[in-house]
Amino acid sequence: QVHLVESGGGSVQAGGSLTLSCEVSGYSHSWYRLAWFRRAEGKEREAVAVWFIGAGSARYADSVKGRFAISQDNAKNALQMNSLKSEDTAMYYCAASVFDRGGTWTDEHEYHHWGQGTQVTVSS
Repeated sequence: QVHLVESGGGSVQAGGSLTLSCEVSGYSHSWYRLAWFRRAEGKEREAVAVWFIGAGSARYADSVKGRFAISQDNAKNALQMNSLKSEDTAMYYCAASVFDRGGTWTDEHEYHHWGQGTQVTVSS
């Protein structure tokens, strides 16, 4: 059974940094991509960043470009978040795709497996 477990969330002041981790287990083949999404209270879930496993490349939402960095090391994916703002406050989820369904990386329906989430709270 596939498991995605996020960690590293917490409370931080604006301008601070946090690193989220997503540990993947239970799948012996290669993933197509691993991504981070977030959902702020009262808002829809939105894509934050993605790592394409085969290409070794990343994409970012405009709102986090230049501040967040996603990386992959074996079965662990990391999201380094710098210069955090109050609007970054949300529950952050790790998601994994086994294959490309033909949509964009920002579409949550492209992902086959999800973690339970880790809360990030940024105070101003």
